[in-house]
Amino acid sequence: MKILVAGNLVLDLLAWPVEEIRWDGTVWVEQFTRSVGGNGANTSYTLARLGVDVSLVGAVGKDPEGEELLSILKGVDLTRVKKLALPTPTTMALVKRTGQRAFVHRPGASKAALKSVPDMKGFQHFHLANPFAVPALRTLAPQMLERARYEGLTTSMDTGWDSRGEWGKVVLPCLEHVDVLFVNEEEARLITGARTWQAALKLLPATHVVMKRGKLGAVVDGDLVPAYPVEAIDSTGAGDVFAGAFLAAWTRGYSLTEAVDFANAAAAMSVLELGSVAGVRNFAQTLKWKKARQAAI
Repeated sequence: MKILVAGNLVLDLLAWPVEEIRWDGTVWVEQFTRSVGGNGANTSYTLARLGVDVSLVGAVGKDPEGEELLSILKGVDLTRVKKLALPTPTTMALVKRTGQRAFVHRPGASKAALKSVPDMKGFQHFHLANPFAVPALRTLAPQMLERARYEGLTTSMDTGWDSRGEWGKVVLPCLEHVDVLFVNEEEARLITGARTWQAALKLLPATHVVMKRGKLGAVVDGDLVPAYPVEAIDSTGAGDVFAGAFLAAWTRGYSLTEAVDFANAAAAMSVLELGSVAGVRNFAQTLKWKKARQAAI
């Protein structure tokens, strides 16, 4: 199975732990970390780590940060990643000891990325990682997903956070072309205008909806699959890891529920280390961790 991922690539700069910001003052932290970031990069890295043949289409800058970012994405086919005359997208993440985080983001090369529908020949699945993170995807996303379906690919989309507040205007036109939609509770309510996540589920017309519910687990087609309880250090990128792990399992023939269970385990492992993908392990290691945790429950 060959998967094509379209989305942003970001260099993350993380500080931990940050409990408060003092303007005109200094906050001491224990760790600074540089990491892969961006929904497209995180999901692609996870897929590659889990043994999937994955290609990423997106953009970085022609700068040392871009080279650093690409060097970390081992195992991912990067031949479709463009190097543009804009700075590499960068996010400063301030992470609490509980795993909560706040972001300051420079979009850089994402502003000029993904302005045409990519060639999808030779792939069996297309994943669109956060249409809000790359300006061109706000209008081009439905065409990409429609083309993928036309070419015979299965499709998925992970929504992400919309800083512009356009939500349903961007997402709803995509959903008739989506086989699996990944979304969390708040995103689902904002996309549909529903008051509850249960009501929102009924208004999302993708073939299958996987709703990420954090510490509770995830709901797939209305059924809750429980999470694996852990003490989180950093939840940055956990949703992207979840999506990548789900696709790695689902495209291997796992049922929807089995794929969500595997994704819950991978996401739980990811929050145990600082950085979006530092906690991602290979398929066998993830299965071993999952079985050990199940036996301990």
